[in-house]
Amino acid sequence: MTLRYHDNSSVGVRLCERYGLDEDSVRYAGELRAPSLTACADDVVAWAWGSGLEAFLEALASDWRGWDGERSWETDDTDLAVSAVLRSGGYVGLTWTVRPWPVSDGGWAASVTTWLEAGDHEVPRG
Repeated sequence: MTLRYHDNSSVGVRLCERYGLDEDSVRYAGELRAPSLTACADDVVAWAWGSGLEAFLEALASDWRGWDGERSWETDDTDLAVSAVLRSGGYVGLTWTVRPWPVSDGGWAASVTTWLEAGDHEVPRG
């Protein structure tokens, strides 16, 4: 799955190299790109028993007329997170964050925000 900011195609998110080790999880790489930034979490784990990213994005699409506040989703290990806000003018900001080794010494995080028009019902699929 690749998402790009419609006004600047150099800003985007890519979830790739998907593979499953067992029936309980799917693993993939999460990559963020922006001018002068490339950040990657090589081993993002999505557990089968939780509410997944696809369900989160589908819920945003179904509520395209608006909501109050911020909505967010993250993996159980917090190595990938996305938050959504609705702004005036009908735009949804999705802020994607990768945090490889979030609890390790020397851990780091990087974020990019992609903006989409509310009502664009096409949900990206992995």
